[in-house]
Amino acid sequence: MSLFMDVHNIDGGVSVEDVAKAHEADLATQGAHGVNYLRYWVDESAGKIFCLVEAEDAESANTVHREAHGLVADEIYAVSEHT
Repeated sequence: MSLFMDVHNIDGGVSVEDVAKAHEADLATQGAHGVNYLRYWVDESAGKIFCLVEAEDAESANTVHREAHGLVADEIYAVSEHT
């Protein structure tokens, strides 16, 4: 499994409540695709959402978003975690 950070840009801003609902939909959908959405971050006024996900590839991660709620990422980056 690889680690990815995806970025969503929502024109006009986004609410934390709406993102939480979308994340719950991701969690309900991810198992069928071998994906594990771990965490997310939101900048409400800028309309930015960042999702950290474990997946075999970026397309698998985006497939979960597409099936769960239709909000596919605008960008996806392979990342590694460091402390």
